[in-house]
Amino acid sequence: MIKILLVEDDLSLSNSVFDFLDDFADVMQVFDGDEGLYEAESGVYDLILLDLMLPEKDGFQVLKELREKGITTPVLITTAKESLDDKGHGFELGADDYLTKPFYLEELKMRIQALLKRAGKFNENTLSYGDVSVDLSTNSTLVNGVEVELLGKEFDLLVYFLQNQNVILPKTQIFDRIWGFDSDTTISVVEVYVSKIRKKLKGTAFGENLQTLRSVGYILKNVE
Repeated sequence: MIKILLVEDDLSLSNSVFDFLDDFADVMQVFDGDEGLYEAESGVYDLILLDLMLPEKDGFQVLKELREKGITTPVLITTAKESLDDKGHGFELGADDYLTKPFYLEELKMRIQALLKRAGKFNENTLSYGDVSVDLSTNSTLVNGVEVELLGKEFDLLVYFLQNQNVILPKTQIFDRIWGFDSDTTISVVEVYVSKIRKKLKGTAFGENLQTLRSVGYILKNVE
């Protein structure tokens, strides 16, 4: 499921957005700029909904620090500030879209979907990588048209790699994304599941291009 970080100090609005997006995305709610920056830096989110008027650290500063640290997660600013100068400043700092309050929740969802499409995170029932393809509607994996059984977290992990090609994925980030912050298991489970996928996809483009970065994590190089 799509993971969205919602940084909004208005509890009522935050809960409304959370409830509306519940069947579409896994939404993490935070209520101030410091916590928002901390969560965003984890790199596990597909999109960030960022208010500007926040306690501790405003949205402009959060966005500025994110981009300075090389975090490219799409950011949709939601704010009551509607002046052209404010919008221009947001885009200069690296915002991807801007939605002025009050807004229709339906429009918010459409803008989210548009950003995710642009980032390659949404509207692809099929992901392909060389001779490997996955069908997100049926959770099935095919190699040269022949189904290979990847179950549960194996499938989720494969999809995560395919959606983040040529990106260094630390083990901690993979663990937080696939197993969750509150998981009872340990980070070593990442290596176990990567090993399982490699065995099942041995000899494929995926198997040949998934590289281990010692003491760091993994990177799936772009298929040639």
